[in-house]
Amino acid sequence: MALTRDQIAMRVAQEFQDGDYVNLGIGIPTLAANYVPKHIQVMLQSENGLLGMGPYPTEDQVDADMINAGKETVTASTGASIFNSAESFAMIRGGHVDFTVLGAFEVDVSGSIASWMIPGKLIKGMGGAMDLVAGAKNIIVTMTHADKHGNSKLLPSCTLPLTGVNCITRIITDLAVLEVKDNAFHLRERAPGVTIDEIKEKTAGKLVVDGDIPEMKLS
Repeated sequence: MALTRDQIAMRVAQEFQDGDYVNLGIGIPTLAANYVPKHIQVMLQSENGLLGMGPYPTEDQVDADMINAGKETVTASTGASIFNSAESFAMIRGGHVDFTVLGAFEVDVSGSIASWMIPGKLIKGMGGAMDLVAGAKNIIVTMTHADKHGNSKLLPSCTLPLTGVNCITRIITDLAVLEVKDNAFHLRERAPGVTIDEIKEKTAGKLVVDGDIPEMKLS
């Protein structure tokens, strides 16, 4: 059974290491703030100028002036700091972000990502994604494995305008966890109840399946 958006975010949060400085992109990545493991501490950074972003607020915590880069209301964790976007991008461009999680329209076997433009459609734009793919030390993509028409989003080569080239190391979809290396998607985990055949059917780019593939652990 395919994962929900929240379950994808839950699996993403398992990738964080204690002490990481992490930037979360708009959409599914932002949800990962709600699932940071309790035994570790990470500093979540938002490119509009917040370091120490907390989970989404409850109704009584909402502050219209406390927003992330996607203009969603957020909370600030203990020790958070607020600064202007120029300083925030200096942090990103200077290589001080350990980990970034981005959504994508397409990724390909070379680790390239298309995440900001679909010709003929109104999209919010590039935002900080180009800076993040150039400056972050470790980049993971979260997305659905296929689009709403069933077409694979994991391709031999991206067809949409690129955000970054040869920069993605890992992909977490609603069906699988995949590592990107040697011009192929290497299957590492599968969603509970999802078969390898289903993943193969929905992966257009070269897929490497080596040995037994465990199911994801979401708790």
